[in-house]
Amino acid sequence: MTRTQVLSAFIISVLASHLLTAEEAVDEYASVRSVINTCEVCHGVSGASTLQQYPILAGQEFYYIYVQLKDFQSGLREGPIMGPLVSGLDKETMQLLAKYFSEGSWPETDYAADEQQTRSGRTVIAAGQCVACHLGAFHGNSRIPRLAGQHAEYLSKTMLDFKSRSRNNAPDKGSLMATFSDEQISDVAQYLSALRE
Repeated sequence: MTRTQVLSAFIISVLASHLLTAEEAVDEYASVRSVINTCEVCHGVSGASTLQQYPILAGQEFYYIYVQLKDFQSGLREGPIMGPLVSGLDKETMQLLAKYFSEGSWPETDYAADEQQTRSGRTVIAAGQCVACHLGAFHGNSRIPRLAGQHAEYLSKTMLDFKSRSRNNAPDKGSLMATFSDEQISDVAQYLSALRE
């Protein structure tokens, strides 16, 4: 190998290493990528969960996600899976995770509610004045989560958990859910899951 070839190979090697470093620098989530990969096991690629029991995170409200992570960490919100997963995370990591998932696009779903579920769901929503916080399209706002298009199974379980007080990080929701039957709660979940943009 000539001196010129050695020099060329060295320059190419240096440039390649700088390109890799520049590429990594562009990824603001590089420091939490392994945590994101763990989250995506249940919540799907970029948070677009396809599993009914795990909520869609892609496009969810940033502050809501962040607060839920803090609540899981503190034990205010119990979670046999989430509690241990977030126990060692620092504030910056939780904020990066919330930012990453909130920047995603909410996935298209094909849920549908029948006429009876729609009527019942709307009646419960009106009685509970749900739009006061979740807004008319149920897209949420800041600390208030998006519910439109969320998995019905997850929504139903969440509302039932509030009703039974097994979820305690929003006491007012427990009081509200206690005024409705389990069937009415199921109807609300079906109705909300079927809401489109």
